[in-house]
Amino acid sequence: MTNQRPTLAQVARHAGVSVASVSRALNGGSASRDTVERVRAAVNELGYVPDATARLLKLGHTPSIACAVPDIANPIYVEMVKAMEAVAKREGFRLTLISVGSDAGEISDLVRSMDRGFADGLIITPLRVTDELLEALLTLSVPLVVIGRIDADVPIDAVGVDSEAGVRIAIDHLIAAGHRAVTLVNGPADTTPGGARLDAYTAAAHAHGFAPRVVTAADFTTEAALDALGDLMADADARPSAVLATNDLLAVGVMRAAARAGVQVGADLGVVGMDDTVYANLVHPPLTSVSLGAAERATRAVELLLHRIDHPGRAHRRVTVDPALVSRESSPNRKEGSQ
Repeated sequence: MTNQRPTLAQVARHAGVSVASVSRALNGGSASRDTVERVRAAVNELGYVPDATARLLKLGHTPSIACAVPDIANPIYVEMVKAMEAVAKREGFRLTLISVGSDAGEISDLVRSMDRGFADGLIITPLRVTDELLEALLTLSVPLVVIGRIDADVPIDAVGVDSEAGVRIAIDHLIAAGHRAVTLVNGPADTTPGGARLDAYTAAAHAHGFAPRVVTAADFTTEAALDALGDLMADADARPSAVLATNDLLAVGVMRAAARAGVQVGADLGVVGMDDTVYANLVHPPLTSVSLGAAERATRAVELLLHRIDHPGRAHRRVTVDPALVSRESSPNRKEGSQ
């Protein structure tokens, strides 16, 4: 006799249906009455307990996940949190959102406080990964998933995106549109995304045979891009013909700086952002942007965390999401010979 709980696959075999059909029947999805009845009968006969209920019985309380993000005003994190909440709710978890800013020390303090037991798991999206933060993460007593880049030899579950490929896609797009060179508008290079995207841009510039030209903003916000670009956009001789901004907020700042200088985005200036947030369709002209799969990364992070909660001894996992260019009117094709 075994003490192991029946699995979803065993329920499916017993009911004579697919695992997907069992999942739909148990979660209120589209399933025929016959399928629902067969699944319920199999559940009762086998004594199957859904993961969410099993966790509640095991933990003795309504389980919760804490999610720490650096900027709750950034729509990329709003999209992530919405996706996390959907998965958490489906699995019987409460989601708690924490804003920690971009300082790694502040995140380290949060991680240490997790030992006090206010959540059953933690998802963080750090902009900077320091030795101090890694030390705190490695001694954390609750399950953890990082959305971002962690060295391969660090035993932490993580979900990342190939943002270097995203940069290459954007540069290739602008060069194919007729631009001879592309200027990068980036946030601080000492952040994980800022450093990675700067390195990818430099490599892409050399591959296409133009000299790298970088404008570094104080942070990844629209206002920071405006401050960094004012003089450049006003100088017709120095002004670029194409810009890649390393997130959509910076790209919106580029577009506003261009408007102030009387430069028409799409006609006089090609602009591409990264993240493909809701802002991309709210600006005029609509912004070409590289989707970095925010909702997919968030969904996979919660799934990894729940699996870690249920199976604490398993090997650590890394998931990488692929980028995709979403082309809009801010970067149309240009005539050959554009600068």
